[in-house]
Amino acid sequence: MIGHRIAALAVVLILGLVNAAAQATPASDVEKYIAGLATWSADFKQTIADDSGKVLRAAAGKLYLQRPGKFRWDYSDPSEQLVLADGKQIWFYDKDLAQANVRDMDATLASTPAVLLSGGGAVSSQFDITALPPSGGLEWYQLIPKHTDTDFQLVRIGFAKGELASMFLADKLNQVTQLTFTHQSRNAKFAPDLFTFTPPAGVDVIGRAGK
Repeated sequence: MIGHRIAALAVVLILGLVNAAAQATPASDVEKYIAGLATWSADFKQTIADDSGKVLRAAAGKLYLQRPGKFRWDYSDPSEQLVLADGKQIWFYDKDLAQANVRDMDATLASTPAVLLSGGGAVSSQFDITALPPSGGLEWYQLIPKHTDTDFQLVRIGFAKGELASMFLADKLNQVTQLTFTHQSRNAKFAPDLFTFTPPAGVDVIGRAGK
C-alpha cells in the first residue's frame, strides 16, 4: 500500500483540523472550528519524498471523511487501492494483489493522536501549534506533537480561503509526505454504505473482521 500509515495519520489530523478557517490563529482559534465539521471530501495528490527531496512514491485519488472516526481513501493512480475506516476497524485493500488487511483502529492508530478522530480532544492538548508566514498563497500552521510515541516529527497545514489545501508530514525517518487537496466539499450527505467494505470473492483477507 502506498503510504497507508501516512494516509491514516493524515486523516486523524484532518478530522480534527479541516474545519479551521484561514483566519485561524494558533491553538485556541484552531479549536473553535473543530466542532462544526460533519463530513468532508476532496480530490488528493500525494507524494512521499526522502530527506534530499527525491520523490519515492506518488499517488492520487479521492478522500471522504465523516466524524466521528470514519474515512475512505480511494486511490486511483498508480493503482486501485483503498484505505477505509468504519469507526471500529481499518481496511487496507489492494485490488491488483487481491489482498485485504483488516486491523483494529485503536491498535493501528495507537502511535498517532487518535483522540482527534472522536473530536473529543483539544488540539492544543496533543500539539504545540504555531502560525507560519504565508507561502504559495496559503496560510500555514505548524503542529509539533507533545508526545514522543508518534511516527512523525511535525505537520504543516495550509489553508486557502478557509479551505484545507495542503499538508506536509515529516516522519522520524526524515521522509516527507505532501498532500494537496482540490474540489473540497464540507458537510455534504454521503451514502450510508460509503464507509463499509466487504472483500470481493477470492480476495485474501489478513486479520479478522469483527462483528
